[in-house]
Amino acid sequence: MKLLFLASLSPPTGNKTTARRISGYIQTSGDHVCILRDIADFKSSSQVSDLISEEKFEAVLIIHLYKGGKLLLDSGVPYGVIFGGTDINEDIKDEKKREVMGAVLQKSRFLVAFTDQLKKTAEQHWPFASSKIHVQPQGVVTKPCAKFKWIEFLQNSGIQCKNIDPCIFLLVCGLRRVKDPLFLVDAFSAWHKKEPRVYLIIIGPEVDAAFTQQVAAKVKSAHGVHLVSEKPQEELHAAMRDSFAVVNSSVSEGMSSTILEAMDLNVPVLARNIPGNRAIIKHEKTGLLFFDPPEFVAFSKRLISDTGLKESIVTKAKEYVDKHHSWSTERETYRRLTADLF
Repeated sequence: MKLLFLASLSPPTGNKTTARRISGYIQTSGDHVCILRDIADFKSSSQVSDLISEEKFEAVLIIHLYKGGKLLLDSGVPYGVIFGGTDINEDIKDEKKREVMGAVLQKSRFLVAFTDQLKKTAEQHWPFASSKIHVQPQGVVTKPCAKFKWIEFLQNSGIQCKNIDPCIFLLVCGLRRVKDPLFLVDAFSAWHKKEPRVYLIIIGPEVDAAFTQQVAAKVKSAHGVHLVSEKPQEELHAAMRDSFAVVNSSVSEGMSSTILEAMDLNVPVLARNIPGNRAIIKHEKTGLLFFDPPEFVAFSKRLISDTGLKESIVTKAKEYVDKHHSWSTERETYRRLTADLF
């Protein structure tokens, strides 16, 4: 059986990581051929319909109810949808987008939500789809690069390690407004002036060119904050592993793969207190949730001074991902659901 999988693949984002992992599950099942394509390659639903016809795809899987879904309305083949996060948290607020998403839901065979909250939000708008929605948390797979050199990474990031033992907070995100990478910059800059060993590194791909320029300009004038371009996943995992903490400052999240990866790597997480993050972090147990920049700084100082708290958080977070974000459970879910498309 031949399956077309549509997801946002460029630039590298959480959706790309998720899509590659899931397509791998399907491909290695031995029952299906799964072809992964970038949503950005298609300007209209007719282009997708032509591809399906030409390549004889028998079914489609998509990530993102609006971006991917609008391309399937004329497809005529069975399909399943994985909620991306911004579709349910943000796009749903737009009446025209919501109308398109409702039409996509009507025709879908199944839908997958990463959290119970995403499912509940979708059900509030489209009660008829409740029985189609399956909750499957993201699985976690981390593979830190064995040849990664931490000091070299810091020096290339603009951080000199002479005479200090730097304390690195790593904010991993695609540079777009919904990730709000500038949320903590002023507060962190002020903190760095008082405590020179603390640094914030913002690392990730350019998603919005104009916004990336804004971020670069702001970081350039800040103290102790550095902007680093994207790295291959194994290098990124190694940088996360060697950092003091991983930071999430997003306005909206479906389920952050970066947070889950940090937990798997035994690195504490400080995350903005939003529904998507609360779904996977229990405050002071598996991470720290902050509402505003001053609270972030206060929690960070506490994490630095209280080694017992840090050790407790990373231990419980690792136990949590092992129990609730198993890649093998995720694999079986998608293999079962995609089998129902044919």
